[in-house]
Amino acid sequence: MEKMNQEKIRNFVIFAHIDHGKSTLADRFLEITKTVDARKMRPQYLDRMAIERERGITIKMQPVRMEWNGYILNLIDTPGHVDFSYEVSRSLAAVEGAILLVDATQGVQAQTLTNLEMARKENLTIIPVINKIDLPTAELEKTKHEIENLLGIEKEEIIQISAKTGENVEKLLKEVIKKVPSPKEDENEDLRAIIFDSEYDVYKGVIAYVSVFDGMVKTGDSIFLLQSKTKTEALEIGFFKPELFSAKDLNQGEIGYIATGLKEIEKCRVGDTITIEAVRFKIQNLRGYHEPQSVVFASFYPIDSDNYDLLKDGLGKLKLNDASLNFIPESSGTLGRGFRCGFLGMLHLEIVSERL
Repeated sequence: MEKMNQEKIRNFVIFAHIDHGKSTLADRFLEITKTVDARKMRPQYLDRMAIERERGITIKMQPVRMEWNGYILNLIDTPGHVDFSYEVSRSLAAVEGAILLVDATQGVQAQTLTNLEMARKENLTIIPVINKIDLPTAELEKTKHEIENLLGIEKEEIIQISAKTGENVEKLLKEVIKKVPSPKEDENEDLRAIIFDSEYDVYKGVIAYVSVFDGMVKTGDSIFLLQSKTKTEALEIGFFKPELFSAKDLNQGEIGYIATGLKEIEKCRVGDTITIEAVRFKIQNLRGYHEPQSVVFASFYPIDSDNYDLLKDGLGKLKLNDASLNFIPESSGTLGRGFRCGFLGMLHLEIVSERL
């Protein structure tokens, strides 16, 4: 990859408290950069699951690659609800910058502070933004004052936007290009990519969402997952546009996916490092993510005991996509065999049971 290209990449997330307009802002970005055809555009474009659209909240993070003014902008859209903060922590390890979005009518909220702490631990560049300035109930001065105190910055540095009307959104994109650093240049030629999410495809096996820290990977390469000590092949490689869009290779600094062909879901764990099989002995793991701690527990049993394996399979597929879900087998005299599951909160439990 030419040096020039590396300097033209910006990887960032948007984080906010629930309902502060994060998905709407992501929609405006997709429109301005013409990533999504205007005819296909719909509200909450990156919220793919039916349940997300129905409740109007983001549950799964969703990466997207936008190309604009000669730059490659990789945005990872993250959830705002506290039960999904683990999703946020995973995405922060894959980027260099964060847009801190605050609702002008609500001010700084608890979840915003939690996410800000995580972003600071990752040393991300933070761009403060006040949203919903078009509303008559907007309390701009009060909100600005809160953000000034929180970040220790001058109020001139805060960008005021309306994601709904699109006011100043283009200015915000330019600010991302100006302030967020490009991915660190490393002289290491050997591939090291961290898995920050994954999904399962019947034909392609486990599809790992990766951020490439060093080196490059091409379609057909023999790859090796360091933690699970698994060798496999990169069947397909590509980007998120936001649909999967195949490419020949992924280079240092880029965010994309690798279809691994693996059928065993547990072999492709979030936080694992992917490298090229030939150099696996000299590669150090990238630091993974902390394991999330469950706070709410519930037992799940199949109505028909013959469906135990189906339930196990379903939980396994969800675990692949939601690493904060934990489950262990248990049995009861009256209910037969089932699972004791751990969740991050009540909303998390509710969403998992609906997704099952």
